[in-house]
Amino acid sequence: MHEPRRADCPWCGSARLRNRLRTGDLRQHRPGLFTVDVCEDCGHTFQNPRLTAEGLAFYQRAVRGAPRDPATEWVLGLYAAPRRRRAAARAMLRFGEPESWLDVGTGHARFPATAREFFPYTAFDGTDLTARVERARGLGRVEEAHVGPLTHPRIRARLAGRYDVVSVLHHLEHTTDPRAELHAALDAVRPGGHLLVETLDPGCLFAALFGRWWLPHDQPRRLHLLPPRNLRAVLEERGCVIVAAGRRAGHVPHDLAGATALALSHALPAPDTPWRAVPPAPFHRQLRAALLRAGTPLVAGALVADLALAPLLRHTPFANGHRIIARKPVRTAR
Repeated sequence: MHEPRRADCPWCGSARLRNRLRTGDLRQHRPGLFTVDVCEDCGHTFQNPRLTAEGLAFYQRAVRGAPRDPATEWVLGLYAAPRRRRAAARAMLRFGEPESWLDVGTGHARFPATAREFFPYTAFDGTDLTARVERARGLGRVEEAHVGPLTHPRIRARLAGRYDVVSVLHHLEHTTDPRAELHAALDAVRPGGHLLVETLDPGCLFAALFGRWWLPHDQPRRLHLLPPRNLRAVLEERGCVIVAAGRRAGHVPHDLAGATALALSHALPAPDTPWRAVPPAPFHRQLRAALLRAGTPLVAGALVADLALAPLLRHTPFANGHRIIARKPVRTAR
């Protein structure tokens, strides 16, 4: 299930690693213990040892009978809320109407469907590791669907230099090699085009405060968390100009609600799961369901606090994400 443990940082190669946390699968209660390390030189945060391809497939696969915590899933849904999708699309209005746009890791292509409200004459394409993108094409949300990683040689060669805009929204965290993914995304941008990136910030003070209860850690599904300076360095090495950047636009107000939902779920009787040797008694199942419903107002109250504090926290180190828009040079840097 796991690759060998790394003794160096996958981003900068430094051997100065520090353990950040050890945790189980807090969302789906699947078996396993996962370790997250941070590089003390560049700040890159990563799962170590990392899951193998088979391990990733196991933890990403939908399983009949797997428990679902409605409160946690509700909080996670804020990442893909229509308001956030519109804000990301609106950020590109200042650069005019693009002819073509690629959304990387698009899933069901809800973002292209939303962005079309602002760019009705733009041709949207999408890539995804699963066949969801093909179903999205059938629904008319994207014109071309590419199944597989953007770094695959066939896909990378086919899409090279085709797009005025390439968006990578909360996708780098789930890739095995985010630097390679970032380079492949830049290769797909036409000279003079733009790359739009949104990702989580491991330097967020909520991460240090809540530890494993910080929902964006989301082990074992998130393999990497990238500091903004590391992203900027890669883009600037390629000769890109950073035209917009900051935590204000990337912050997702859900830290208090996410920690409350996870803590509530684990304070209650353990759920019934397909991988338990002995299922819980019916009384325990009913008690857990009743207590989860009773605790929903606590999660809702924490979310209200998140939303109320968001205008202030966006301007502080408590902001949990960042957005970068970079313009690719007309002449590629050597």
